[in-house]
Amino acid sequence: MTAEYKVHDGVAVITLNNPPVNGLGYATRKAIVSGIEQANADDTVSAIVITGAGKAFSGGADITEFGKDIAFREPNLHGVIEIVENSPKPVVAAMHSVVMGGGLELALACHYRVVAAGTKVALPEVKLGLLPGAGGTQRLPRVIGVEAALNMIVSGETVDAQLLASLPGQKLFDEVVDDPASLADEALAFARSVARVTDLPRVRDLPAKHPQGEAFFQFARNTAGAVAKNLPAPIKCVDAVEAATTLPFAQGLARERELFIQLMGTPESRALRHFFFAERAASKIDDVPPDTPQREIRKVGIIGAGTMGGGIAMNFLNAGFPVVILETKQEALERGVGVIRKNYEDRIKKGKLKQEKYEQTIALLSTTLDYQDLQDVDLVIEAVFEDIGVKEQVFRKLDEVVKPGAILASNTSTLDLNRIASFTQRPQDVVGMHFFSPANVMKLLEVVRGAQTAKDVLATVMALAKKIRKVAVVAGVTDGFIGNRMIEQYARQAGFLLDEGATPQQVDKAIENFGFAMGPFRMGDLAGNDIGWAIRKRRAVEQPDLRYSRTADLLCEKGRFGQKTGAGWYDYAPGKRDPIVSQEVLDMIEQHRKDAGITPRRISDEEIVQRLVFSLVNEGARIVEEGFAQRASDIDVVYIYGYGFPFWRGGPMHYANEVGLFSVIEAMKRFARNPLDDAAFWQPASLLRQLAAEGKQFQ
Repeated sequence: MTAEYKVHDGVAVITLNNPPVNGLGYATRKAIVSGIEQANADDTVSAIVITGAGKAFSGGADITEFGKDIAFREPNLHGVIEIVENSPKPVVAAMHSVVMGGGLELALACHYRVVAAGTKVALPEVKLGLLPGAGGTQRLPRVIGVEAALNMIVSGETVDAQLLASLPGQKLFDEVVDDPASLADEALAFARSVARVTDLPRVRDLPAKHPQGEAFFQFARNTAGAVAKNLPAPIKCVDAVEAATTLPFAQGLARERELFIQLMGTPESRALRHFFFAERAASKIDDVPPDTPQREIRKVGIIGAGTMGGGIAMNFLNAGFPVVILETKQEALERGVGVIRKNYEDRIKKGKLKQEKYEQTIALLSTTLDYQDLQDVDLVIEAVFEDIGVKEQVFRKLDEVVKPGAILASNTSTLDLNRIASFTQRPQDVVGMHFFSPANVMKLLEVVRGAQTAKDVLATVMALAKKIRKVAVVAGVTDGFIGNRMIEQYARQAGFLLDEGATPQQVDKAIENFGFAMGPFRMGDLAGNDIGWAIRKRRAVEQPDLRYSRTADLLCEKGRFGQKTGAGWYDYAPGKRDPIVSQEVLDMIEQHRKDAGITPRRISDEEIVQRLVFSLVNEGARIVEEGFAQRASDIDVVYIYGYGFPFWRGGPMHYANEVGLFSVIEAMKRFARNPLDDAAFWQPASLLRQLAAEGKQFQ
């Protein structure tokens, strides 16, 4: 049973019980309707209360039904709402904890609403590229006002019930219960107090008007269009709310439905819905059951107080973990702690952190120059220079000092984790925790699973990622793991495009217009072009047949490492990050073409985007087929959270599905015929060929 029915002294109580958030799935919808009908047929019942068991009133639609016919099977949510609204006996919503999406729309159909203090309320459908589709855009403006409702619907953000209750003239809540523990009793008492009301209030009968009318909604459209220029849903939300103010209720409801169906079919909504599920799937490891015991993490050690080490430390400090940072020199420690303090102080100045909270947080931080001070940590993360020899020294020392059962993690971005684990007597305790820079901001965490990494270590790290507000994706041990292995092919293509006739600014502009946060050359300047140079030198020894454009090496030979040197693919004014087209770089590229005997050609933006994005797709498919990623959707999560891929396109693998895998392969065949490109690379991955042949898609 996903909803329970009980009668308490003349009041029928329907309790939604569909964990974790009482999603309004088919069985729950049926049970609500059954409960309403049973209560109305019982002469001893004078009022009805709808509430939710556990930690939510209702979080809305049941996500397990997304995209399936069962989501629309009768009684659908519209049908449930109509039955609740037209009940001849008063229906009271007893709202607590979480009231979101369809859960709020259900509550708005009730005649009265009692809410517990601290309840979080939202209509978050816009985050899936949709709008509230069960009357939310028509009813919410009638109870909290047009502007407040529009802000909630367009942003999708959660709002505290007390804030909503303080709005002038609000009719959303009839009563606010200060003590959530007494909500049930208060709701029953309220239901008895309205039991004899015959002319029941309905939200649909309230007026919805805005004094500036058309001008206000045009301003709202302009604002939504500027803030979310690649997303159609926010503007459609404005259209739906405007309909609530200009049309009779039934027509407004029909207009909302029409707009909802339009949005369901957009590629942006498909991408956002895909990503919603991809993010949740990423936390699941096929052979590590959810009930796998976890190791207790009470204290964390960080090796290295540089940019990465300091950023990693902040994640754990913010989550309330005591942290000890180890460095080899006192000056390095002081410099690193100074940066951490400055980051927090900047947040205080911006009003994002209170002084008292900062003092509590920084009190959790200690520093040391002595490995012996790491004896009692439960997790230690190494964030030292990306060199296997340096890593070996660190892990051999940790193996000597750190207590048995502690997790030893490396923040390496490309090096062989199995080799790192071999430097210890406990390879089962070694795992990769690859944070992305700046580590205290970027949400992605690649969790690298070594050949001998224990399952309880993986379970612990995945759970820990949530505590420090990271989205974790499991990667196998392959050079560059998921993200950096793919970005190398992307960078190779960017270099070939320069050889063939493009400029750095043309390549960057084309991919940024596609939606990337930053093009490959601006990204190189930000990260430091010397990092890629070091990797190419290693490749020259390990994979001498792997070809690159010479332009990146020529750039580094000039000392143009990027923003940190004031010159890279672009020039930079002192103290500024704005890229300035560099004539020296353009001359260098032109001379390189002459030396290589290449006649430049005009390259279209479409070709630039396809070569860059499809290089990610092909390498991503190889990573999945080789077992270094569990699923294609994990790659989408990595690229959206770690590499600035446009979230409204759903990630490279989902984007390939949208283009059509057959069309992707045809483009690859075209690129393979280009004598200046890498024909071997453009042979489609086996998985890609197989899926296209079977008419299937990446999952």
